[in-house]
Amino acid sequence: MADDLSQRPIVIKRIKKVAGGHHGGAWKIAYADFVTAMMAFFLLMWLLGSSTKSQLEGVSEYFKTPLKVALSGGSSVGESSSLIKGGGTDLTRQQGQIQKSTVKDDQKAKKIIKERAELIKLEGLKKKIEDAIEANPSLKKFANQLLLDITSDGLRIQIVDEQNRPMFASGKAELQPYTKTILHEIGKMLNDVENKISLSGHTDGKPFPSGDKGYSNWELSADRANASRRELIVGGMDASKVLQVIGLSSAVLFDKDAPLNPINRRISIVVMNERAEKSITMDKNTLDIDMQDEPNKELLQNPENSAL
Repeated sequence: MADDLSQRPIVIKRIKKVAGGHHGGAWKIAYADFVTAMMAFFLLMWLLGSSTKSQLEGVSEYFKTPLKVALSGGSSVGESSSLIKGGGTDLTRQQGQIQKSTVKDDQKAKKIIKERAELIKLEGLKKKIEDAIEANPSLKKFANQLLLDITSDGLRIQIVDEQNRPMFASGKAELQPYTKTILHEIGKMLNDVENKISLSGHTDGKPFPSGDKGYSNWELSADRANASRRELIVGGMDASKVLQVIGLSSAVLFDKDAPLNPINRRISIVVMNERAEKSITMDKNTLDIDMQDEPNKELLQNPENSAL
């Protein structure tokens, strides 16, 4: 028995213990999930910060009724693109207007601010002239003949005739003394703004005996406007402020129902805003036609071939 035990091989069983190494590799998976979540969170924050109010409202509307948005139509048409592809009315639109870029919005805002400042300046000039008329006894008695208003072109100052108090000698461009006084006072105040001015002369509907072939209301209205220009300069107005002097005859009546009404005989002084100045000083756009374009060339040579 002892011999049997001595002949058996001795088996040594060794158990190798492996350390966990900071809980194994599970922490790496958890950390990767955390980094992915943080990246998604910051990406969401960036998208929310760069989105417009209308786009955010579009997203909100989609999550409220996604099926309704998806089934209500195709992609939008125009400069703006649909926030939600494949569906519905363009939710980035506000009150039917196409969303504009930030640059265009800034330009529009600056233009509005500039026009508003210009309007305030012209309203201030209007108030100053009205105060001067009220404070000056020599002008106050003619207050009924001085009409001031703000138009789309700027501040308009009109000096009109009364039945027994005409501005000019009958049928002539000779200013009455009181008219010179009015123009002198106005000329001084026009230097307070840098805006250019336009003068126009107007007559009533009574024609000259010679008709339009000789000296007519057209020449008379232009001569009266130019005579007013000279008196404004005599009163102290800078001559360079005048941009336009025209005679309109009786084409633009103040009282259309009564062409012979004395109020139709008037001098109109317009302190122009920037838009009105540009409409006079800037050249109009021209249309260039490339005669090398054979279809266009054939159409110009044979206009009867064009379809109406």
